[in-house]
Amino acid sequence: MSYEMIAIFMFATMMLMLFTGQRVFGAIGGVAALAAILLWGPGGADIPFSSAMKLMKWYPLLTLPMFIFMGYVLSESKIADDLYKMFHIWMGPVSGGLAIGTIGLMVLVSAMNGLSVAGMAIGATIALPELLRRGYDKKMVTGVIQAGSSLGILVPPSVVLVLYAMIARQPVGQLWLAGVIPGLLMATMFIIYIYVRCKMNPDLGPVLPPEERDVSFSEKMRLLRAGVLPLVIFAAMMVPFVNGWTSLVESSAIGAMTAFMAAVLKRRMTKEVFEVSVRQTLAISCMFMWIILAALGFGAVFDGLGAVNAIKDLFTERLDLSPWMILIMMQLSFIVMGTFLDDTAMLVIVAPLYVPLVNALGFDLIWYGVLYTITTQIAYMTPPFGYNLFLMRAMAPPEITLKDIYGSILPFVLVMIAALILIMAFPQIALWLPEYVYAN
Repeated sequence: MSYEMIAIFMFATMMLMLFTGQRVFGAIGGVAALAAILLWGPGGADIPFSSAMKLMKWYPLLTLPMFIFMGYVLSESKIADDLYKMFHIWMGPVSGGLAIGTIGLMVLVSAMNGLSVAGMAIGATIALPELLRRGYDKKMVTGVIQAGSSLGILVPPSVVLVLYAMIARQPVGQLWLAGVIPGLLMATMFIIYIYVRCKMNPDLGPVLPPEERDVSFSEKMRLLRAGVLPLVIFAAMMVPFVNGWTSLVESSAIGAMTAFMAAVLKRRMTKEVFEVSVRQTLAISCMFMWIILAALGFGAVFDGLGAVNAIKDLFTERLDLSPWMILIMMQLSFIVMGTFLDDTAMLVIVAPLYVPLVNALGFDLIWYGVLYTITTQIAYMTPPFGYNLFLMRAMAPPEITLKDIYGSILPFVLVMIAALILIMAFPQIALWLPEYVYAN
């Protein structure tokens, strides 16, 4: 059997295991280990072992539990509630102001947590009931929360970009900086769409009544200080790192400790908050480590097969496709996979093939990491089986049906596609900031 057929058989076996409900790391790692032993005999067992050693020696992986702990401390201690109150008062007089404020809330939650699910949970539990109670169109606000949650794996500290950095062997700091401007660009495009739409049809997002806007200046400033707190935590973490005063791991520790101290000073660090934060940090960190381990083993087998060069030759020589056509086909495949897989599973399944192929085609792997994150979020929100659609249905109140959720997302998906096209056409949108910071 040729190496190309072996590679196809490995992918087919892995997908079959996933469809039967096996855990992602078990399906990927199991296929990799079995293939290594069948191909190279007992010596093939060294591949999973060497992958584990490589994982344990990857120092930046220590950032993962730090950022997850920081996010859970801030969300479980209800600091996100203060954020929404701030946006509620300051943006209420604007048409669609609370929906715009919700996008702002999502950006700050992303900077606190780095997981899109966290943004979805906070938006659905805090913002959605308030928006519906104040007469906002249910389709509009459902789309706002789903779109806003997509910023979670793009705005730093993105946990998924840490995973991509490990698999693609790229610097985490550069990937985070590459996500800043695209993330803010996408948030700005969402805000412009909401404002224009609500200006054209005020019934979609009515302004707050005067009695709710009649708040003293001192109260407004108090709420503003509450909203600034996450920015202070983010700055305390990122400024020393960007200026080269601390390493990435040291900055993550600063962020976790600052968030913990903020919760203590606000008298919200209860035993329950601490226990939930630690338990969730341990669970998610272990899950990511098993997935990374499986992906590294699978990638090592692929490297040994030479499958990447074979597939590159197939596309560029036999099919005579240009590098850009191949890149677009890869992005479309993410949208198809996003109908039944989450972002982490998508990455570890195709990373052994896509990452080396992107590099061989001459594209920048930092830039491609940003494309990957945006495309997977588009896939999450694309009917009929988008991951976020069903997650939203599980969190939304009964009056919001699955039909409403499907109907809400199309405009925001189009906005995200427009942002993706801009970043593909102008790579410096993603690359300028990391190049500037690291050059200095």
